[in-house]
Amino acid sequence: MSNYTEQAVVCPHCGHNIRITLDASQGSQEFYDDCPACCHAIHLNMQVDELHKTINLFVDADDEQIF
Repeated sequence: MSNYTEQAVVCPHCGHNIRITLDASQGSQEFYDDCPACCHAIHLNMQVDELHKTINLFVDADDEQIF
């Protein structure tokens, strides 16, 4: 499996299409990236599946309130 891949995602705040380069060399990761259009933080959760040689990327706004 290649350690680097590029993925297209949609900003959950404004709907802008963004291309993100993912580095799977360190395994599963959770990180934030700013949308270049609206400047809001996008929460990205990358899950690396070594067995099936796949990368699953979950994108959300991470602004949900928990009561």
